Amino acid sequence: MVMSEEEMHEQQQEWEKSRRRESLLEEFLRPSHVFAVVGATPKREKYGYKIFKSLKEAGYKVYAVNPNHEEIEGERCYASLSELPEKPDVVDIVVPPAVTEQIVREAHRLGIKRIWMQPGAESEEAIKFCEEHGISVIHGLCVMLESLRAARKREI
Repeated sequence: MVMSEEEMHEQQQEWEKSRRRESLLEEFLRPSHVFAVVGATPKREKYGYKIFKSLKEAGYKVYAVNPNHEEIEGERCYASLSELPEKPDVVDIVVPPAVTEQIVREAHRLGIKRIWMQPGAESEEAIKFCEEHGISVIHGLCVMLESLRAARKREI
């Protein structure tokens, strides 16, 4: 079967989109990166806990951020990004979209350049804010799954 010029163009665009996404994932998931998980929680059944734990187990330096908790598994939990002892390379957000919109503004004020919005945390407003302010943003993908996939790729 011969593809039309339009089909070839669409396939090329999909390939380029996929390549950009892979490049962005590699940039975010560098083993040396420091993560902040906004919405981290000591409640083991919640994704905020699972993501915090998963990133730590993958070898990342991870800070927990949640004003409702003082610590998670013996590690300090910070009330805000502004309180962190160092600027994280990546902020992973696991909170409702309205809170995400506040977090991306705080991240921008702090000069943070990478935001990962977990599925359910994203909003069009927050995504647009990031894009308009030069912040790289990933949304619609789970950092736990993608970090495991990246670790497997590094092992090959």
